[in-house]
Amino acid sequence: VQLQASGGGLVRQGGSLKLSCTASGFNLDNYLVGWFRQVPGMEREGVICTSRDAGTSYYTDSVKGRFTISRDNAKNTVYLQMTDLKPEDTAVYYCAAEKTIFSYYCSGYGTNYDYWGQGTQVTVSS
Repeated sequence: VQLQASGGGLVRQGGSLKLSCTASGFNLDNYLVGWFRQVPGMEREGVICTSRDAGTSYYTDSVKGRFTISRDNAKNTVYLQMTDLKPEDTAVYYCAAEKTIFSYYCSGYGTNYDYWGQGTQVTVSS
């Protein structure tokens, strides 16, 4: 059972990246999925979440209008499309999954999540 996050890299300010979060050993249909990020020396912050019914919740105001989250249950994968990237978006990005019976529920708090990916580095140069 694991989550595999991928797609990070180095990009210039204004550029785009698409992160993927693929589950193995369990079915993402029954899970909400969130993306978090962490900068060294700072607390991890919730960024965005997708509910089981593919709703979106934002937990970081600065990414609204630039980041979108989507899910492909057939591929057991959740995506984070990031556009107009800024240097302050530089961080290690983690995906996480929480099992829930509620189709509409999302959470920006990491404490209740069941599974975490290993993190993927996103670096935005100015």
